[in-house]
Amino acid sequence: MQAFIPPPLPSDDKRWKIVNGTMRKNGFARHALIETLHTVQSSFGYLDDDSIRFVAKSLRVPLSQAYGVVTFYHHFSLKPPGKHTMTICTGTACYIKGTDKLVAAAEKRLGVPQGQTTKDGQISLMTARCVGACGRAPVVLTDGELQGQMTGEQMLAQLERWAVE
Repeated sequence: MQAFIPPPLPSDDKRWKIVNGTMRKNGFARHALIETLHTVQSSFGYLDDDSIRFVAKSLRVPLSQAYGVVTFYHHFSLKPPGKHTMTICTGTACYIKGTDKLVAAAEKRLGVPQGQTTKDGQISLMTARCVGACGRAPVVLTDGELQGQMTGEQMLAQLERWAVE
């Protein structure tokens, strides 16, 4: 039996070397699928068709399995993120403290439903099941930075600041 030779990197982009390092560290084993997809997303910001195909081929998993993982887990995105990301926690404590109203206000202000990015690519509006900061509810992540006890006015002010950049 011939030894496995991984496919060549899709481009000279240095980020592919990081992805390749993750796969190499795991011996190009199938069990490294989720870790490798996380590496692609953290390197490029999202997963496009070409990157998913490359990872599937490199790890010798069926393309349908790779797409199944990407579409099953909420963390993975098939679209490029906006310049800024607002993630509103919808866990129980945050929900009780009114994040349903925060989500509705943000959707109205941005003109997009949660999980989408504004047409100008400026702001992505996301929700998370729980961010683990229940004592500070309601919680919103602004570009990954936790903001506790968020009010509607504070959230809308942040969206306005981002909109005028």
